[in-house]
Amino acid sequence: MDVAEPPSPRRRRRRRMEGGEGRPGGAGATPPREVNYRQLRNPFPVMSVFSDDEAANMHLTALRTLEELGVKVLLPEARRIFATGGARVEAEMVFIGRDMVEAALATAPRSIRCNAGARPRDVTLELGALNFQPGAGAPHATDIRRGRRPGSASDFRDFTRLTHEFDVFQMLSPSVEPQDVPTHLRHYFTTRTQLELSDKFPFLFARGTPQTLDNFEMLAIARGLSDEAFHSEVYAYTIINTNSPRTLDVPMAQGLIDFARAGQLSIVTPFTLMGAMAPITVAGAITLSHAECLAAITLTQLVRPGAPVCYGTFTSNVDMKSGAPAFGTPGHFQASLAAGQMARLLGLPWRSAAGSASNLNDAQAANENQFGLWGCLLAGATVVIHAAGWLEGGLTVSYEKIVTDVDVLNMVAELCAGQRAGPSEIGFDTALAAVEPMGHFFAAPQTMERYGTEFYAPLVHDYANFGTWTERGARDATERAAGVWEAILDRPAEPVLPQDRHEALDAFIARREAEGGAAPES
Repeated sequence: MDVAEPPSPRRRRRRRMEGGEGRPGGAGATPPREVNYRQLRNPFPVMSVFSDDEAANMHLTALRTLEELGVKVLLPEARRIFATGGARVEAEMVFIGRDMVEAALATAPRSIRCNAGARPRDVTLELGALNFQPGAGAPHATDIRRGRRPGSASDFRDFTRLTHEFDVFQMLSPSVEPQDVPTHLRHYFTTRTQLELSDKFPFLFARGTPQTLDNFEMLAIARGLSDEAFHSEVYAYTIINTNSPRTLDVPMAQGLIDFARAGQLSIVTPFTLMGAMAPITVAGAITLSHAECLAAITLTQLVRPGAPVCYGTFTSNVDMKSGAPAFGTPGHFQASLAAGQMARLLGLPWRSAAGSASNLNDAQAANENQFGLWGCLLAGATVVIHAAGWLEGGLTVSYEKIVTDVDVLNMVAELCAGQRAGPSEIGFDTALAAVEPMGHFFAAPQTMERYGTEFYAPLVHDYANFGTWTERGARDATERAAGVWEAILDRPAEPVLPQDRHEALDAFIARREAEGGAAPES
């Protein structure tokens, strides 16, 4: 489906930011940095918020919750699968025994290889790995040129291109809802956009079997896969949100079933806000989230033992004065640490999330996103969603904030590389012995050899003094970030699909549109 894109009102300019901005190894004046931003390993020791005994008791309480209180499952097929597996079903309530959960955990994979469109883009999800995604699922987009607006097809394409541009994003995300595309055709647009503009590991919506099967077929066409090959390895993922407390709705349950049958990845994520749809305490909220995760994981393994599934949580608190979601709070940080404990108890890869409740790309937004990010890092999260660009508690993705947050993610990626302390790094002859007391190291042989590559060159941060910064226009970080994303999007897009697969994909979409498309299930 072709969606007409209105001319962008942003100023067409290619002026570069001072200091060498751009993707690592790309647009800056310095040579490429030898840091692998594509397959990161978390270098930080994990933290715990509870004792091992307390975490074990939370797990046992979650099992008790599933046995005694049950989960409301709205999809009849899912209830039948649970019943066949041994669960007790009463109307829409499903009561899952701990033996069923333990059997599911025994078959859920501890390491999941995810095949992207190019082998260097493949990622492995397991404890210790680290993957970032930008903000996802927002109804609005914003930037300082055009302001806040409903998400559009143009925005979705732009965000896909920005995600592809920065290597520190290893996975694509459903950035914004393209609300100018009809819902029964929207999945054709979002899937094709990702497949044509990026070779990173893609996201597919799970909004009912007809749309899901369309998405699978498009992916198989784009990757040149037979049906057997597609079902034998992992080529895409979806996000499954439970409806807390203790409810699995129709499209999410169907998504778990469809993706498990096809051998594709479900990332299970209860979205729980302490004091609203979850207990007000960290321990209570994570226990509820854990129970919901276990129920969803069990369903995937009943459908197909060994089906790829990722544990997940996104737990923060509400502002008890207004009831609004709050992010980057101490409660958010502690909930991430607690979720990490539960994931390690199971041994499964898992996702967490950063994010901000701020309405602008301001100091509050930076503080909240970074505090939430560090909670994810110190909790040992395998996948960090909403790591960049997320504002208003998920209602908006910001062009400028994606760029300013990428600067922080790049710095984290640099830390993942670690440091060496060999003779050349210590530099006895090339640095220590080359400089007399009270001298300087600017001209030392070691400095001259490494000055262009030793330090990270930021995208947005400006280290100039006040006078130089003023002479350059006194632009703040948000304005400088706008220059970065404008320069990226001003370049022609570079499709990644071979022409024959592009044509086959277009032919499939044209046929399905002529047949009426596929409406999402609700």
